[in-house]
Amino acid sequence: MFRLFKAVLLRDLKLSLRQKSDVLNTIFFFIVVVTLVPLGIGPDQQLLRTIAPGVVWVAALLAALLSLPRMFAHDFVDGTLEQMLLSGEPLTVIVIAKVFAHWVTTGIPLTVVSIIFALMFDLDSEVTFALISALLIGTPVLSLVGSVGASLTLGVRGGSVLTSLLVLPLYIPVLIFGAGAAEAVGAGISSTAYFLIVGALTLFSLVVMPVAAAAALRIASD
Repeated sequence: MFRLFKAVLLRDLKLSLRQKSDVLNTIFFFIVVVTLVPLGIGPDQQLLRTIAPGVVWVAALLAALLSLPRMFAHDFVDGTLEQMLLSGEPLTVIVIAKVFAHWVTTGIPLTVVSIIFALMFDLDSEVTFALISALLIGTPVLSLVGSVGASLTLGVRGGSVLTSLLVLPLYIPVLIFGAGAAEAVGAGISSTAYFLIVGALTLFSLVVMPVAAAAALRIASD
């Protein structure tokens, strides 16, 4: 199982490196959304500090939505997904590997870029650390939950729009508590509860979502 996980992970990472435009488009979209907010709100520094965690999380959520179709779509079109289903290997392990590759190429870059935005919004070091930590812990939920939406809409016309409608309501809890962790630190309140809830959401998603995504892929292949 570990060799299967490693093989699928390395394959997806190599494909992402060859198709750099997909990864760069996601990062560029994230940058554009976050940088446009101060232009629309104005130069009120205190207001910008207050809304910064929420803005960064919303932008990360939308950027993750933009990148979801590439998780399974290419394998579905070229027949690789069908071969994976016929191989007899545990499909859940394959899904976990593909989700992890998606997080490495989406969640981690967005988290790293967020450090620059923390400086741009003039956030304190403690708030910045809480924001980055919450993103690092919570962005796997975006990939895990998104894998189910991407699986359910695989091969459907206008699937990206339908994926957004299916996934967005499920993203709300991690959005609230992920942004709330940094906001709590900024307000001088303990953020432990927020981090525990975000961590619990990640663990729950890790257990449930790959199984659901594997079942959805089997249905899509039929």
